[in-house]
Amino acid sequence: MARIEEKVESLITTKIQELGYELYDVEYVKEGKDYYLRIYIDREKGIDLNDCELVSNSITEILDKEDYIKEQYFLEVSSPGIERILKKDKHLQDNIEKKISIKLFKPQEGQKQFIGILKKFDEKIITIEVSQNLMEIERTNIAQIKTVYDWN
Repeated sequence: MARIEEKVESLITTKIQELGYELYDVEYVKEGKDYYLRIYIDREKGIDLNDCELVSNSITEILDKEDYIKEQYFLEVSSPGIERILKKDKHLQDNIEKKISIKLFKPQEGQKQFIGILKKFDEKIITIEVSQNLMEIERTNIAQIKTVYDWN
């Protein structure tokens, strides 16, 4: 499915940028018997329902014309949310020195989840600061990384 996501991303990025938005992510998933193509958009002042509708209407024809996806699917356009998943290096770079949560596949130091400040990353390691200690986590052991919003 990653190939579909990459194809869709390359197909719609320019159009979304022309509309004044950033394409944050593309996700193509099967849930139950249904397929969903989820397009996450962002911009500095935030996203509302009208933005999602505008982008959806603007990319539907492009997607239908190219016909990359053979299965019937539901198109959803939304914001990545306030606590957003960080998948790409750009997402990580944008969150250096910010609080993140990392969930692991296998425990490290007896835990499967850490919250800390993202310090640096490369293709193999994510480094976070937890309780004033630097911790290196192998990217292959990371199930999910997301931002942590301070609700106070």
